[in-house]
Amino acid sequence: MSGPESSVPELANFISLAARRLGDTALAGFLHHWENVIFSLIIVAGLSLVAWLAQRKRELIPRRRLQNIVELVVEGMDNFIAGVMGHKEGRRYLPYAGTLFLYIMFMNFMGMVPGMKSPTSSLNTTAALAICTFVYVQWTGIRRLGILGYLDHMAGSPRMPEEKGAFKIFLIALFIPIHILLFIIHIVGEFVKPVSLALRLFGNITGEDALLALFVTLGITLLSFIKSPVGFPLQLPVMLLSLILGTVQAVVFSLLSAIYIAMMLPHHEEVKH
Repeated sequence: MSGPESSVPELANFISLAARRLGDTALAGFLHHWENVIFSLIIVAGLSLVAWLAQRKRELIPRRRLQNIVELVVEGMDNFIAGVMGHKEGRRYLPYAGTLFLYIMFMNFMGMVPGMKSPTSSLNTTAALAICTFVYVQWTGIRRLGILGYLDHMAGSPRMPEEKGAFKIFLIALFIPIHILLFIIHIVGEFVKPVSLALRLFGNITGEDALLALFVTLGITLLSFIKSPVGFPLQLPVMLLSLILGTVQAVVFSLLSAIYIAMMLPHHEEVKH
């Protein structure tokens, strides 16, 4: 299990074991505080290596298995994002949404590897990912709509009524507070989105890792009762479930990110299937 500072059961990993071995030292403190960042960087390095190997000596008709697999994955993500945003916009935002999906999925899977840990079981990691999506969505809205267009979108796109005379003044006086309220609600909603993204991913992966640690511990505990030389792999069904749920959570996070981006696009350029 992890150290006493953690209230959620989790399996020990090579960084936490190294920190314990080092005792009360500066290096141990560094490893403890940067544990999730180190595991995240391992995923980044692994994905970068695969991408580099796949693009080396690329062929129009690929004969290498790695290039075939990578192209199949990219094509699948392209079709998936295009189904949400349309082909033109999907291609434009595929690098972000596709990278999110692969990055989160492999971070989710990492906790099933002995000696490793899922960085997404830390709220710091999921919050950072959610903030990236939040900033990217707002930047996309400002870049595509302009500052005034962005504010107009946040206020519900108010338009001057076509009526004339006193009735027009009445409608303007009625709609101004309504659109101010819509603006406030929209702003609050934009800040709620990253919170829900972060908490959903964090809660699911933390629960999976805690369940995995529990079943591993139970399998080892049975040794003392039946005198078996090896533990029972009770965690295998949980690992299969974790593979499914880890993929689903990565899909949900990247899908919602694509939807949030699509909602910021100009109406005349929005999704065309």
